[in-house]
This record gives sequence, structure tokens and C-alpha cells, in this order.
Amino acid sequence: MQKTLVLSSILIAFLILPLSSVSFAHPHSGMIGVNGHTHTPQTEIFPIDATMGVEKSTVFFHAPADNVLPWAFVEGKIANHVKDYPVIIQMYQNGEPARFAQAVVNEDGTYEYKFRVRSVDDGQVTRSFTGDYTVVIYKVVYLHPNLDTA
Repeated sequence: MQKTLVLSSILIAFLILPLSSVSFAHPHSGMIGVNGHTHTPQTEIFPIDATMGVEKSTVFFHAPADNVLPWAFVEGKIANHVKDYPVIIQMYQNGEPARFAQAVVNEDGTYEYKFRVRSVDDGQVTRSFTGDYTVVIYKVVYLHPNLDTA
């Protein structure tokens, strides 16, 4: 019963946004509402050479003070990713570093970085993240994805 409740809660969180108890950063085209704040990711590409470049995406992340879920995540899908290069994730709050990480890019171009935002130990609640964050995501991509990159 509890497993079904958790899975249902996760599904609802993905389908009905914004919810005040959900914390996530999700780089994709389109608008995301989080606590009434909508945003569009900002993306820049910096060439490394004639075939590859670093794609830098900046997105908004909000961890509400009343969050009841223990985990948050940064996820995405890269259509033209370069194999064997991880995604680099940098999180800042008020311009100060909050967390740096990297995530493996799967064969299909998807990636996910999951991190704890709330813990409960002996009835004591600890919040690792609260408030607004800027998330910068670096991905190595092919500059000309229509060309044969295999």
C-alpha cells in the first residue's frame, strides 16, 4: 500500500505542476511553473573543435520550505550527446556554490542526478536545500548532429 502511494505521488508530481512539495530542476524546452514562478532554460554552446562543443544550460530550482519529499533531481535528455562525456551540474544559491556533481549520460542521451533535500533522523527534520537556486548544466554535444557521428 505504501509503495503504491509513493508511486502515485510521484506520478501526480510529474503530471500536475506546480506543486509546493516538489523540488526539481528540469532542463527542456518550454515553461515550468514552480511556486508560481515560470522560467525558460537559457542555453549557450561553446565550440571545442569543428565537431564538438559544450552546451551550457541554466535553469531555476526551488526547494520549498514545506517540502515533504526526501529527494530532488536534475534530469534531461541530450539529443546529440557525445559518448563517454558526463554531464556536469553546478548549483548556486545567491551566487554562492551549493553543490557540484556529474551524471553519466545513458545511451539514449538521458541523464539524472538525484540528491537528498530532506532527511528525518530520530524525528529530527534536516533540510539540505531550501529556497531558490540557479542550476548550470554542462553537456558535451556534437555541433552538427545531422552528420554521421558514429
